[in-house]
Amino acid sequence: MATALITGGTRGIGLGIAEALADEGFDLALCGRRPASSVAEVMSALEARGVRVTYTQADISDGEGRQRLVDGVREKHGELHVLVNNAGIAPSERLDILHATEGSYDQVLDVNLKGPYFLTQAVANWMVEQRQGAGDYQGCIVFISSISTTVASPNRGEYCISKAGLSMAAQLWAVRLAEYGLPVYDVRPGITKTDMTAGVKDKYDDQIANGLTLQPRWGVPEDVGKAVAMLARGDLPYSTGQVLMVDGGLTVPRL
Repeated sequence: MATALITGGTRGIGLGIAEALADEGFDLALCGRRPASSVAEVMSALEARGVRVTYTQADISDGEGRQRLVDGVREKHGELHVLVNNAGIAPSERLDILHATEGSYDQVLDVNLKGPYFLTQAVANWMVEQRQGAGDYQGCIVFISSISTTVASPNRGEYCISKAGLSMAAQLWAVRLAEYGLPVYDVRPGITKTDMTAGVKDKYDDQIANGLTLQPRWGVPEDVGKAVAMLARGDLPYSTGQVLMVDGGLTVPRL
């Protein structure tokens, strides 16, 4: 049974990905900042899909947390085939970049960029080890970035910068891991209905109704989950380093 590690996999987009990969038969290793008792109901629901599910409380912005996570997956599952770098945070307060704070910048960049970058380093070395140990080993890495990689929002600049950096990280790891046959992908969700976007629901309801997206609806976590499942299955084996947009056509240039 193949195993997938999904950071932030117990709610929002991460949960949508976890559900999709469980339906594909992947055992799941999940992590998040919340204690295990807070995610017990989610864990049970995922296990009901017929797969093994484990959880590690870990902050990926912290080196010790990342190491504890990887060690935990090794101990509990013994192998790893898919890493989904999904965990991310928005600024605690949306501030115009004329007034943004260094504290918010550091917090967002640590979680959204530094954490996935160095978690990928640890996992990539393990995947190379597995690949060299078994010629039939198949693995892949998926970065969940955002349309904010290229769509500027001056009231949350730190978030946009973190996602732009994450997309470059995906390209860097695609280049570095190509010799080992380990593909790396960048999935960019658009406006997706989660607890992170609940506070701006009215704003985006209005914009979507007025043509912001070609497909006139919010994205849902299931949309991203289906995209990641396709990659985890190996349906795009000749596309390492590429971007997969899941944004309802928001970023299509129009006149």
